[in-house]
Amino acid sequence: QEQLVESGGGLVQAGGSLRLSCRFSASLRTAGKDTMAWFRQSPGKEREFAAAISRHSGLYADNVRDRFIVSRVNAENTMYLQMNNLKPEDTGVYYCAASDFYTTTVDRTKYTTWGQGTQVTVSS
Repeated sequence: QEQLVESGGGLVQAGGSLRLSCRFSASLRTAGKDTMAWFRQSPGKEREFAAAISRHSGLYADNVRDRFIVSRVNAENTMYLQMNNLKPEDTGVYYCAASDFYTTTVDRTKYTTWGQGTQVTVSS
């Protein structure tokens, strides 16, 4: 069963840091879903791309570049999102997603497996 489980969300003050984890099932890699991403959604807004990683590349949204770092440890079946210098506008539910697309992409429709999300709240 292809599965993604996020953890690590919480409440943090502006300027602080959090590290999110996304544990993925081995079957995802077997299915060729080697491109993974983090999306986020704030109340009343559409789900937006934050960062992605594939075997050969990383990709960041402009509003998180230089603050967020995406990484993956295949031996642990886990993807991470290190978030630094957090801002109130980073508040939202963070989702991890997986795709069989050949490279990183911001296109939400390319990601076919999704986790349930973890809440991140940044207070001012």
